[in-house]
Amino acid sequence: MKTESLIEKDGKREVILVAVMEKGADKADREASFDELTRLAETAGAEVYARMVQEKEAPDARTYIGSGKVRELSELCKNGGITMVVFDCELSPSQIKNLENDLGDVQVIDRSMLILDIFALHATSGEGKLQVELAQLKYTVPRLTGHGTELSRLGGGIGTRGPGESKLETDRRHVKRRMDALEASLAELSKNRAVQRSSRDRSGIFKVAIAGYTNAGKSTLLNRLTDAGILAEDKLFATLDPTTRKFALPDGEEILLTDTVGFIRNLPHHLIRAFRSTLDEVCYADALMVVIDASDPESMAQLDVTRTLIGELGAADKPVLFVYNKCDRGIAAHPTTPAEQNIFISAVTGDGTDELVERLSALAKSGKREYIFDFPSDKLGMINMLYTNATVLDVEYTASGASVRAICDGKISGQLARFIRKE
Repeated sequence: MKTESLIEKDGKREVILVAVMEKGADKADREASFDELTRLAETAGAEVYARMVQEKEAPDARTYIGSGKVRELSELCKNGGITMVVFDCELSPSQIKNLENDLGDVQVIDRSMLILDIFALHATSGEGKLQVELAQLKYTVPRLTGHGTELSRLGGGIGTRGPGESKLETDRRHVKRRMDALEASLAELSKNRAVQRSSRDRSGIFKVAIAGYTNAGKSTLLNRLTDAGILAEDKLFATLDPTTRKFALPDGEEILLTDTVGFIRNLPHHLIRAFRSTLDEVCYADALMVVIDASDPESMAQLDVTRTLIGELGAADKPVLFVYNKCDRGIAAHPTTPAEQNIFISAVTGDGTDELVERLSALAKSGKREYIFDFPSDKLGMINMLYTNATVLDVEYTASGASVRAICDGKISGQLARFIRKE
């Protein structure tokens, strides 16, 4: 992966951040998004030279910020020797082309392209790299039209990194073939992941997904509980690949804890689609631990983003613990979640983790669901297992066997998974 273009001005590439604030919009929310863009740029290896905000009734169709602001931005770039501008929005291909034509020798990227770049920087597994490359191709290729440049512009550096950049120095037909190959490879990996999940289901082990906003401390928490050894840095999207570890509860029962990719406001939908197979860990879990950075003044707004994305993934009905992390730094905002679902900890110091383990244990014990089991005639003996280990609600005998409605835990449902009636 090429990153030479980052080594500029004492090891950092300086950039200008640009945003439009529509009149009447929430200024605090706009500032929070801008601050987040600053952190994204720094995570990608940049240094912010200046931040520019344009107040408009609506974004300009041609350049997003309007001709007057483009001239001002051009002067700012020339005076500072700046060769990259990052917009806190999603720009259309024509807007990028027009901006680059007007700004001269300046590269223009948007928020989505910056996030993609960070994903490329942090992807470590084979699947993660394939997912990043596919997302980059789908999003970035249509936007590579400025200065008459073509796909070779993905040569390296902020907004251009990726596991497959060397393969992009050919024509668009080759890129289409590459995208088809990537999708086929990811489909095969998705099947393998489904087999792994099926195996976990049959084991009956209780599964908890650790979800939350990026940099909330999810990886640090998993490391604290399981010695997982995951890279845990004070950076956005430090972890991309899901990591699953067994964790023994005080009574000896084992559960599975899975660290997942962090969420962020305005997370591009094409990224959600690209990482669907890994984000599905949230959907297939029996319960969720939603980790919140309690020390961040924006924690409740971040929690709203997290809950919205969990809902979009189809996991809003899962049992959940809201884990307020980094409490050693203070609690910056009053929690808006139900008090009985809240737990306050510091994954760094360990404070509160004993109580968290107790709550996890109670959650695992309460993780029972109602199922309908269809047993063929030669497997009717299995009903005894339900009478012994579950609550049998109803039994209906048929010519081909029996249907049993019962409430049972993950262990029993896993052992009898092949008999569970599909919805």
